[in-house]
Amino acid sequence: MKLNFSRPLIMGVINVTPDSFSGSGRRVSSRAAVAQAKRLIAEGADIIDVGGESTRPGAAPVSVKDELARVIPVIESLARLHPRIPISVDTSKPEVAQAALSAGAVIINDVTGLSHPAMVELAVRTQAYVVIMHMKGTPQDMAKKARYGDVVAEVTRWLKERAEKLESRGVKKIILDPGIGFAKTASHNLSILDRLDTIVALGYPLLLGASRKSFIGKILDKPVEERKVGTQAVTAIAVMKGASIIRVHDVAGNIQAARIAYCVRKGRV
Repeated sequence: MKLNFSRPLIMGVINVTPDSFSGSGRRVSSRAAVAQAKRLIAEGADIIDVGGESTRPGAAPVSVKDELARVIPVIESLARLHPRIPISVDTSKPEVAQAALSAGAVIINDVTGLSHPAMVELAVRTQAYVVIMHMKGTPQDMAKKARYGDVVAEVTRWLKERAEKLESRGVKKIILDPGIGFAKTASHNLSILDRLDTIVALGYPLLLGASRKSFIGKILDKPVEERKVGTQAVTAIAVMKGASIIRVHDVAGNIQAARIAYCVRKGRV
């Protein structure tokens, strides 16, 4: 399956974690996750990103067994029900990525930037799309590592070097992600958004994942559930700066924001 980057794509987020859906037990969670994904697709999502491990600051790690149990039933169901919708797996574990690709996923979304050698080998062997994200440390300790001279220059340099190294190993379908909120303060996030075109200029498709994040809440003084409009504003800015994929929890409003911004950027409807 080939992604079409002729316009910005909206990636809908499905987190199959215990705190994401009501009910108890894997089966209930899987049904709820699939139902939510179907709603996002009905709203116009171009891609569905399925993850089974939280990457929030301080989040506890999840075992391979548990992560597989969470995401594979969802990916299998979506691949069967919506074969034309690309599915992304949000994981840093090669075993989970391999099983997800076998179940129907076509994108590996790895917050560690393919740090595990086996993940690189998997990407080369399968020629799946890979999302390389910038982060210092791990979700457990990244907040302590949010120190930069020039955050945009450092993130851009790291992404460029990482992409070139992976290309030299045979990885071809690379998407970059500056890692909004990952080892970055609110000020760092705003600097990246302001100069996002610097990263876009590297020539790779760029994914931005800022949906509901804390810097939006800090600016607007809003809790997570009231950050939809703020997220849409960030979406518009990112598209104006050249982002190719916008990763969001709420699809419908962000599609509209992205469409308006894209038409403004192009100067035509």
